[in-house]
This record gives sequence, C-alpha cells and structure tokens, in this order.
Amino acid sequence: MLKEKLQSDQIQALKSGDKDKLSALRYILAQIKNKEIEKRADITDDDVVIVLKKIAKELRESIEAFEKGGRKDLVNEYKKQLEIVLPYLPKEMSDEELEKAINEVIEKNKELHEKNQKAIIGICMKELRLKADSSRIIAIINRITPD
Repeated sequence: MLKEKLQSDQIQALKSGDKDKLSALRYILAQIKNKEIEKRADITDDDVVIVLKKIAKELRESIEAFEKGGRKDLVNEYKKQLEIVLPYLPKEMSDEELEKAINEVIEKNKELHEKNQKAIIGICMKELRLKADSSRIIAIINRITPD
C-alpha cells in the first residue's frame, strides 16, 4: 500500500538525516491522516493518490506565484518538495491514451452526451481522475466535443 511506502520512506529519511525529505513526508502523511479522520476510516491507495495530487497541485501553484513575486529562495524550496512528491504519483496517461479513454466514455454514455455534453465532464473526471490531471481531461473534452 502506498501509505506504508510513505511511512517506510519517512523512517529512512529520519535515519539518514535527510531533513527536506523528512519534512515533506511528514506533511504528506499528516494530510493523509486528515483525510482518514474526514472519512472516519482507513483510506485506499486511490485516496492517497488524490491527496498527493492535491499537494502537487498546491506546490505547482506556489512555485508559479513565487516566480511572479521574484522569490527565488521559496521557488527552489517548493521545487525540492515537489520533486519529493512526484515519485509517489502514478504515471499519467499520454494525450493520445487520454483522448481514446474519453472517447470510450462518450461512446458508453452516448445518449447522455447527446442530451447534455457537459455531463460527460463529470463522468470522465470520476473515471479518469487518477490517470490524468483534471485540466488535461477538460482540455481534451473541449477539443473533441465542440459546443
């Protein structure tokens, strides 16, 4: 399970004295714990991936904001944290694979798509959110389903 891998890596970082990695892993595990408290149950690997994606998105947004603000020190710090988070995320689908998967979802829900094209976005997000970033999913849906 991914949560156990994170905990194991946290112990390794503690033993090796890698303060940056230790700090990032502690934050990730705290966010996972918060999610467990929110759900009132142990979480699955899919839930852990969702937490990791959220953390990665927050880090990217922070990096972008600090670059605009000219804060090189914080940009470098957040990039290090992002490099620690990324290896735990599953590899994302290529654009071609994603487009094929979206077309399959549209084909399966043809009647709904003909009535309301926007409803497909929700279905695609639910089925594909672990395999690709939501902004990519929306961009491809908008490209292949003209208004």
